[in-house]
Amino acid sequence: MAQAIASVRPEPRSLVLRWSGRIPLAARILAVNILPLALLAGSFFYLDGFRTRLIGERITQTRNEARLLAAAITPSSSDVREGLISRPDDTDRVRLRLVRSEGQLVFDSWQHGARMHMVDPVKEQSWQRRAARWLDEAIDVVVDADVPPAFRGYGQTAQLDADAPLLSLMADRSHMISVKQPLSSDPGLFLVMDRNARDIRRLVRSERTTLGYAVGLTALVSVLLSLFLARTIARPLKVLALAANEVRYGQAREVIVPRLPSRRDEIGTLARAVSDMTHALRTRIDAIEAFAADVAHELKNPLASLRSAVESLGRVTQLEQRALLLDIVNDDVRRMDRLITDISDLSRVDARIGRIRFETVDVGQLITGLIRHRGERLSDPAAIAFARPADGTVMVHADAAQMSRVIDNLLDNALSFTPAGGVVRIGATASGGQALVSVDDDGPGIPVHLREAVFDRFHSNRPDTEFGQHSGLGLAIARAIVEAHGGTIRAEDGPDGLGTRMLVTLPIAGEQSDG
Repeated sequence: MAQAIASVRPEPRSLVLRWSGRIPLAARILAVNILPLALLAGSFFYLDGFRTRLIGERITQTRNEARLLAAAITPSSSDVREGLISRPDDTDRVRLRLVRSEGQLVFDSWQHGARMHMVDPVKEQSWQRRAARWLDEAIDVVVDADVPPAFRGYGQTAQLDADAPLLSLMADRSHMISVKQPLSSDPGLFLVMDRNARDIRRLVRSERTTLGYAVGLTALVSVLLSLFLARTIARPLKVLALAANEVRYGQAREVIVPRLPSRRDEIGTLARAVSDMTHALRTRIDAIEAFAADVAHELKNPLASLRSAVESLGRVTQLEQRALLLDIVNDDVRRMDRLITDISDLSRVDARIGRIRFETVDVGQLITGLIRHRGERLSDPAAIAFARPADGTVMVHADAAQMSRVIDNLLDNALSFTPAGGVVRIGATASGGQALVSVDDDGPGIPVHLREAVFDRFHSNRPDTEFGQHSGLGLAIARAIVEAHGGTIRAEDGPDGLGTRMLVTLPIAGEQSDG
């Protein structure tokens, strides 16, 4: 069948996935979309932390240098200390001043060298610098950074409290660090160091450029992963869609649907479900075709007999022979009526199997009611003996009407093989989590090799004297209903090896769910 072919055929290499086939689609889609965003957000916070660390290091460095320089010039004369502070190691970024407590300027390193704190006007900056400035401001907003106050001039820094650093932001977004340190040799004299830490901005932007490359590479990888993800989803779905179209249009007798055993995600589940569905559909179609062929064959027999009898009526003149032919016609008509009725019942049973409404059923009460109703509408040739169990001891989840049909068919079958005056025995017990319903007759029994065939549609193994009196569908209907309820039915020898026992097994209530 289709399932067997699909399960043994090697999976196409283009559809095989390794580790990724075990990851759910939702997780893969989220990973592809979240990874670049997570890296971008993480880079923003990393840059903020990186800048904060640099600022802390520069403040500590400036404070330590101011302390060392103040200690170095404390014992020296004014000429010596002016020589020390007028030649700092980084005169291009540092301004040193000696001021009195009342604000009087005693010495300024800018008076002995060029002023190197150059700030380009924003309007005259290149577009690259303006873009970098915009990125600086955008990142500050995203990470909610603590932005230092704007630099208001060197007069403000001269008014600092001793050993209380001031961090401010220049117009070009470089950082200004100001420290005020007292000289111990002259309590009223202070060293003010202003450092324009432009390297902080340069290092942060350099790090941002590196992270930008990483984010760009991640975005490229994300695009490639998206294409790969689209391939892992779209290609198998296309294969499944083509197979479904073959089933729809009947282009192939045995449609091969790949089961994708290597995939443990939703696509693999879908592939196996479609494969199983295709197999079930093909099995159903084959069963319908076989059933149609059996129906046609069974209807041809009485039709052929009826046609022969009708044709003979036109040639026969003797009343006795005409009466005999009319009896044959009546028998064939009744046979066809019975056959068509049973076929109709079987078709309705097949249709209702998919709409079974399960409820808790007391098997003992069900059989008791069924026997009582049979007694009211039928005159059975043999007696029916029922060993009724106590109420509530044999409970099953079933459709009561369908199970009544099963037991009714089994009784009809048993009564048809039991001689007049005999007894058909029916019992119901619970054992090992199963409900057991048995129907015993006093008939000739069924050979072992025919005990499965008796449940086939239109099967009949009866004497010639009963030809045409049974359609051969009763046991087939019973098996279809029982199997739809998750049970089994089989034929075996009766008690003491006499007659036949039909045994139905169903899960008791509590052993299966309502559906």
